[in-house]
Amino acid sequence: MPATLHEHALFAGGPVFAGVHHLNPDIEPHAHDFLEIAVIGTGCGRHVTSQGEHSLRRGEVIVLRPGAWHGFRDCTDLTVANCCLSAQALRAELAALYDIPMLRRMLWTDPVASGTHGVAIMTVDPAAAEEAIAEIGLLERDLKADHDRPGRVLGRLITVLGILADGRDPERKTLEPAIHPAVAATIARLEAAPAHPWRLDDLAQAVNLDPAYLGRLFRRYVGLTPLGFLARLRAERAATLLAHSTLPTARVGAAVGWDDPTYFARRFRTLVGLTPTEYRRRARSTSHLQLNVPEAPS
Repeated sequence: MPATLHEHALFAGGPVFAGVHHLNPDIEPHAHDFLEIAVIGTGCGRHVTSQGEHSLRRGEVIVLRPGAWHGFRDCTDLTVANCCLSAQALRAELAALYDIPMLRRMLWTDPVASGTHGVAIMTVDPAAAEEAIAEIGLLERDLKADHDRPGRVLGRLITVLGILADGRDPERKTLEPAIHPAVAATIARLEAAPAHPWRLDDLAQAVNLDPAYLGRLFRRYVGLTPLGFLARLRAERAATLLAHSTLPTARVGAAVGWDDPTYFARRFRTLVGLTPTEYRRRARSTSHLQLNVPEAPS
């Protein structure tokens, strides 16, 4: 069975992991407990997700939220550059990325859009893809050589994200205003206590807005309603618990705010594409899925 890739096995204690791979064998479907950006270069292959599979093209960029899963099939000299961000860091030292509109769309809004199971695929100019792959290669080098230079790693990460954001197809590139303070405050409230039995009225009252207006603002900036965003957040937290803890499945659901086991199973499957039991079985099949990735230094 497929596995879950864990940041504790790859990240060496930092907020970022990177690598450039040349795939020939298939890569079995696998999940992540971190955010992954995969930039597709030369070669050919097929991409597999809960939505089906499609032939990969040079210049595609796949973004997977924590808990999402995918795989690669029929690969022939396929270049895939991975830039991965710690889920914990996205709530802490990398949280400022959310305030940059073009990065918010890339890393949050598009992947959490309804029905995508945490996976978004965009296209950039092939030249931008090659530039991003080269920078990811340099980021991989910096991570191996400069463990005491977090500023250099952060700068390289921002460069990679900037190249991808600037290289998007013109028709997909839209100008977005800075996030509304009420939306940012609501997100912070949900992130801090996802298991709380939040109601839209309570969230709106906390930011002194009409519930319907807060809902419209959320859809504009996030692409989901506040409670839709909360559901995605709970699913991501549940995926982490299923992969890392021995809590019974029902208690995992209760821990993230879904007390009814049947409802938890239904919502998790809708958002992740697998039942909680299936997800845990895949996560526990191995502790580390080999992707021709060097072991993180101790």
